[in-house]
Amino acid sequence: MHHYNALMKAILCRELGPPETLTFEDIPSPNMGPADVRINVHAAGVNFPDLLIIEGKYQFRPEIPFSPGAEVSGDVLETGSQVTRVRKGDRVIGISRWNGFAEEVVVPEERCLQMPPNMTYQVGAGFPMTYGTSYHALVQRGQLRPGETLLVHGASGGVGTAALDIGRNLGASLIATGGDDKKLQAIATQYGLSHTVNYQTNPLWKEEVKTLTGGRGADVIYDPVGGAVLEQSLRCINWNGRVLIVGFASGSIPKIPANLVLLKGCQVVGVFWGAFLTRTPSDNLQNFQTLFDWFETDRLNPIVSKTLPLSRACDALNLLRDRTIIGKVVLTMR
Repeated sequence: MHHYNALMKAILCRELGPPETLTFEDIPSPNMGPADVRINVHAAGVNFPDLLIIEGKYQFRPEIPFSPGAEVSGDVLETGSQVTRVRKGDRVIGISRWNGFAEEVVVPEERCLQMPPNMTYQVGAGFPMTYGTSYHALVQRGQLRPGETLLVHGASGGVGTAALDIGRNLGASLIATGGDDKKLQAIATQYGLSHTVNYQTNPLWKEEVKTLTGGRGADVIYDPVGGAVLEQSLRCINWNGRVLIVGFASGSIPKIPANLVLLKGCQVVGVFWGAFLTRTPSDNLQNFQTLFDWFETDRLNPIVSKTLPLSRACDALNLLRDRTIIGKVVLTMR
């Protein structure tokens, strides 16, 4: 395929380190292959893995220099000769893994999703990582059933709010945890929750969860936090429950006391949406078909609480690191 050769603005990671080390510069547009789609980016979602990848702490270590940014929304500029599902001018979401903080992105067709007509670019850019992860976690991995209790840790963050939103649609009763009463109150209002639990201020939060569930414990626990939270989760999981390991936002990877897994007759299940997407792209597309159907019928309520221009990627990443926002931060290009 031809190369645009035009210059585009991008945020670059030229050395591993905190957001302050990122640069904002003009670089050539990326090349594309026959199975690829070139997207004119309108907005890019900001996620916790972006912080990890620029510090060299993520599962993937792209060659330097690279742009962080795992998800974008925009319009298709051109398509490779083998591409059949999208065409020039389509409004799409691209799942880029990295390179998303730029005015143009090239992604394989299977990582390209047609955006619902009533979805804004801002919402679209912040949608795939959080909703893709949470749907895969709760449906394929957690097999959450109507009437079960879902406990969501880190519930005011991006994946947390998505998990509550999806859990609601799957007919679960919800309990949200977090470390900030004001934020917990805000998401309780947003998603109609009757119960929230503050695991920072209440060291006996596992007892609170047991009380709320009539002594049984939660059926599914969604944990993007890790650290000390995980062991306590194993102490308030129901018999036959599923503890979903989604990530380690607390910064520490916990050891799992195997005796608790035995005593509770529970499952500890790993959730790695990126690998699921790569291994079974058609299952992923099916997940998004359901999510987009829900979105179009007003059953989903994604929260984008802040948008910043691309040049302020450093500020956006720091907002995420400081946990000052509810839901998502999105960068806009134009």
